[in-house]
Amino acid sequence: MADNHGNTPAAWTAVFVALAGFLVGGIGLMLSPVSMVMFWIGVAIVVAAGVVFVAMDKMGLHETDH
Repeated sequence: MADNHGNTPAAWTAVFVALAGFLVGGIGLMLSPVSMVMFWIGVAIVVAAGVVFVAMDKMGLHETDH
């Protein structure tokens, strides 16, 4: 396993973006009537979290400062 165990700026940013996506999608599912548009926006935000992670990794922000 890696020394950093995911404790990098890239990993934490991706986690926060994904959490925001789950929050938006979950709120969309709890509305009455269910807002499928809001749900799919949440899904898109979760997918964007992966893109953000890869972009930050390519910028070197997924490395430890050891």
